[in-house]
Amino acid sequence: MKANLFRIFFLLMGLFLNMSCTIDNIHERGETRYMIGDQEEWAATHFDDRLWKKEINIEGGEIFWARTVIDIKKAPAPLTTYGMQFNSFGEYEVYWDGQLVGRNGNPGKEAVSEPSGRMWAIFAIPKELTTEGKHVLAIRKSLLYYPKHAYGFKVWLHDFEYLVKFPLINTAFMHIFAGAFLLAALYFFFLYLGNKKEYPVLIFGGSCFLFFALIIMEFIRTYIPIHYSQHHIRLEIIGFLTFFIAILVPLYFTLQFPYPKQKNIFIAYLVVLLIVFWVDHTSYDYTAYQLGICMWVFSLGIVLFGIYRKQKGSFIVLLALLLCWLINSITHYDTSLFAGFGVIVLGMFYILSVKTKDQRVAYEKSLLQSTRLRLALLKKNIQPHFIMNSLTSLMDWVEESPKKGVEFIEALAAEFDLLNQIENKTLIPIHQEIALCKTHLEVMEYRKEITYIWEEEGIQEEEEIPPAILHTLLENGVTHCTPLADNRIGFKLLYEEHNTHICYTFLTIAKVRNPLKKIKEGTGIRYIKARLKESYGTNWHFSSEAVSEGWKNKICINR
Repeated sequence: MKANLFRIFFLLMGLFLNMSCTIDNIHERGETRYMIGDQEEWAATHFDDRLWKKEINIEGGEIFWARTVIDIKKAPAPLTTYGMQFNSFGEYEVYWDGQLVGRNGNPGKEAVSEPSGRMWAIFAIPKELTTEGKHVLAIRKSLLYYPKHAYGFKVWLHDFEYLVKFPLINTAFMHIFAGAFLLAALYFFFLYLGNKKEYPVLIFGGSCFLFFALIIMEFIRTYIPIHYSQHHIRLEIIGFLTFFIAILVPLYFTLQFPYPKQKNIFIAYLVVLLIVFWVDHTSYDYTAYQLGICMWVFSLGIVLFGIYRKQKGSFIVLLALLLCWLINSITHYDTSLFAGFGVIVLGMFYILSVKTKDQRVAYEKSLLQSTRLRLALLKKNIQPHFIMNSLTSLMDWVEESPKKGVEFIEALAAEFDLLNQIENKTLIPIHQEIALCKTHLEVMEYRKEITYIWEEEGIQEEEEIPPAILHTLLENGVTHCTPLADNRIGFKLLYEEHNTHICYTFLTIAKVRNPLKKIKEGTGIRYIKARLKESYGTNWHFSSEAVSEGWKNKICINR
């Protein structure tokens, strides 16, 4: 398992490093200058723009120009053409050495026309205009929405075919990657529906789904045109997805590697996340990066504590977090975000697999214990002295009163029939357990010639209980108590229902043989506790003590 995870780690790292590699930069970009207005000669190569400004104040909608010098270091190969990839707010026209090479939207007409163009655009440059040396890039632009983003556009010059194909290839790989997370999210969600107490499974599935959504939102721009006026919606969604991922990942590690005062510490962490999220809310990439750093640091602290406590899987998760840090150190933000989180998810999955294995082992042990309990139940009720004493009593009754002897045989057969019905079950209806107790008292009346009284109060027929635990308490009462003056022993079962738990109180109304004797945990009590643990885990409480009426046993089960 560990070897496979390491292979996935390095395969994932290699994939993203390969995708993050870029061809040598073939150009250098000079300083960009701006001017409000609209004149055709501003596109000319030899226009003097020395009086233009580095920053301008745009009110919104008016046309302005931007000019910058692009120095091409290497001319294109004979069969290739250079192109430009733009990442810019606004609608604009692009001029290269005075020649119009592309249009994105309708600059200057935004107020009277539908939004057109897209946030990311690619334009081909005529081959004769891409000689080695300096060239002038001029942009005629308007910015009706978000006028504060008038400057600061990004442009990348490269082989045109590469600029067109690479985003599609990159998106295809990333969507395959996202698909794996979607399948994982669905699988673990349905797994959680099968056992709704497994919160780490739900959190892991939720983390996978959020990361799937994050990948989709990041790369949706490749195949769906996004106007710059809608760009902030996508960034807001990415910010919220990153915020919730930064909550779920440490929460998952918190559940897997518990630490002291974890509720208070985790609340403090949430406060820090909220502060980071809202203080720089509009610095989208920077905010997402800071959220990722908070998530990584807090997760690292949890995992280091897990290593200190020698908890299973903590060392592998530490390696995943360190690998995430290495990827972040040697790659740019987009690559480190997806590769790093992918590695962290693999670490989370490893922990889940370790816990699942432990649960499977525990389940197999519980099956073995359940088999032992069934055997103990059978052994407890067909033990030789019980059979011999019953047969001896039967012989006496057959000789003295054949009719009573037949009734004794029928009662004994009924008890064994009920035991046969419940021996393979973990829980049985309470009325079936009561029937077993009453049948046993009927048998014991013939054996002991003592009058046994059974009472019950508040019993809910739909409730279930582990088999033979009341029967065991009844046997203890018969064995360790003597009848009252009128030769009677009474048994009373009370049921109480509360908001958080239910209680069964089982009273034996008789004289206790040794009320001051220290209670020792015998086979019967061990059987009861084992049955309760099998069915309810640790969500139960059992007490047994002498009282003025006789002996009281109480079983409380948390809901």
